Amino acid sequence: MNFIEELTWRGMIHDITPGTEEQLQKEMTSAYVGIDPTADSLHIGHLVSVMMLKHFQIAGHKPIALVGGATGMIGDPSGKSAERNLLDEETLRHNEACLKKQLAKFLDFESTAANAAELVNNYDWMKDFGFLEFIRDIGKHITVNYMMAKDSVKKRLSDEAKTGLSFTEFTYQLVQGTDFLHLYRHKNCKLQMGGSDQWGNITTGTELIRRKESGDAFALTCPLITKADGGKFGKTESGNVWLDPKLTTPYKFYQFWLNVSDIDAEKYIKIFTLLTSEEVATLIREQEAAPHLRPLQNRLAKEITSMVHGEDEYDKAVEASQILFGKATTESLEKLDRETFLSVFEGVPTYEIDRAKLIAGVPIIELLAAETAAFPSKGELRRTIKGNGLSLNKTKVNEQDYLVTEADLINEAYLLIQKGKKNYTIIEAI
Repeated sequence: MNFIEELTWRGMIHDITPGTEEQLQKEMTSAYVGIDPTADSLHIGHLVSVMMLKHFQIAGHKPIALVGGATGMIGDPSGKSAERNLLDEETLRHNEACLKKQLAKFLDFESTAANAAELVNNYDWMKDFGFLEFIRDIGKHITVNYMMAKDSVKKRLSDEAKTGLSFTEFTYQLVQGTDFLHLYRHKNCKLQMGGSDQWGNITTGTELIRRKESGDAFALTCPLITKADGGKFGKTESGNVWLDPKLTTPYKFYQFWLNVSDIDAEKYIKIFTLLTSEEVATLIREQEAAPHLRPLQNRLAKEITSMVHGEDEYDKAVEASQILFGKATTESLEKLDRETFLSVFEGVPTYEIDRAKLIAGVPIIELLAAETAAFPSKGELRRTIKGNGLSLNKTKVNEQDYLVTEADLINEAYLLIQKGKKNYTIIEAI
């Protein structure tokens, strides 16, 4: 596989230094991507760079994932309006271990092949780097004029809010350049990749390698991913879409991809899956012929959810989706774990009842129209039952004197009340 050609048709190249493709065709090459370790989980904003590394390894080259333990203690000014919080080493090490576990779903770290992936932490070589040594060996090779010309620096210095730029952040590009220099020397790493906002930092590294080692090093960036409506990719009302299932349930993760627009689905399926150009072209034709069936979104959601969470979690997410929008049963409800159940019914009106009352049992009329306000009146509730319009946990209730007990609880905690097709209420036993 020609790596540059592969990324080009996928729309994943923004800038590239001359000679990069020739270098990759000449020999197996090592390349790295830096990952911010300020959280113990990746979010989908990281996935573009991770997918670049995955394609790189598939093409026969060696990917290096660099966890920025040292740079995480500083904070990259690129694209930021303010300086970030600094982390202690214990937190950084914890985050590093968690990130490697997630990266292993995309990259092969265990192979005995020459191009097995590696994980490195720049804290390991920066922690003993003295200040005088740094300004002597690194600082004197890059001029202030060169550093000031970088877009990330100019933007912060001209910021209308006048938040300014600390000396710590100003030196960030030198620290990142030192990483590239270190990996060039010790791992024969000749290429750094990242988002287009990293171009200035990456080319500082190539310049440092040229001046100190008289060596050739290369840079490749991908476009920053945007949404068709101008919104920020990867952000929802509740924040980032994380890869950690404790932070974003597999159901919510699946729903995020399932609900992207047609325009975004056509772009994302090239970036976030390994489907071939022929497979993608077929899906695009199917989408144009029957957009209501959303073949692009369905396949995108399947591929990326299976890659991150596994096929079992994907199947559960599909089944959970059918509970709201398709034909579900009490059995399928009972299969949901508590987190998925709450994700599916997020925002649904919820009432509470004393669990002790369910031990003896509560008549459904009393439960829904007296103990809670799920129905405005007993009369309306009786009419709904008579008209076959009430379900408890996806099972029709036909008896007006039905006794609701603890045995009816889903996950030993919830009752799902449904009026008509889409009006849901949850009652939680506490």
